[in-house]
Amino acid sequence: MPRRYSMQDGTQVAQVAAAEIEEWLRSLRQTVGVANVEQDPAYQALDVDLLWTTQKRRYQVEIKGDRVEKSGNFFFETQSNAEEGTPGCFLYTQADLLFYYFVNTKQLYILPLPQTRDWFVPIQEEFLERATTTPVAGHHYTTVGRLVPIKRVMAEITTARHYSFDSETK
Repeated sequence: MPRRYSMQDGTQVAQVAAAEIEEWLRSLRQTVGVANVEQDPAYQALDVDLLWTTQKRRYQVEIKGDRVEKSGNFFFETQSNAEEGTPGCFLYTQADLLFYYFVNTKQLYILPLPQTRDWFVPIQEEFLERATTTPVAGHHYTTVGRLVPIKRVMAEITTARHYSFDSETK
């Protein structure tokens, strides 16, 4: 049976994740600017949440806020709405970087895209598939994804980075 999450719960997690990541990015010396583009239809179509400009370049960033890190896995979304057959954000985002943030433990993983996606797609069947349902206006939609071990991603995607907002950089 899929786990159930309310739209409000998901929105709250996303808002906390975006706010904490934006604050952190603005504190970095190399940051020139941060723009939240979550409400911009042009960037919504690309599934991009932030534009992060550093002294070297501008990055398009997708933020994935998650509550629980204790499983030791990322949830890479492969279908955002199974009922309508829409692909998951992990597969179609045009972001340069995926900021995967666990809000409860304040752990941020920065995964380079498309390298992480190129690594994942041919081996996705190796990972357990899970689904969550979200009720919306008298019906629901089902999100499907794969549970991908954090340790494996960090070992095999050598340019991935991990930061703890409660302690030193890891």
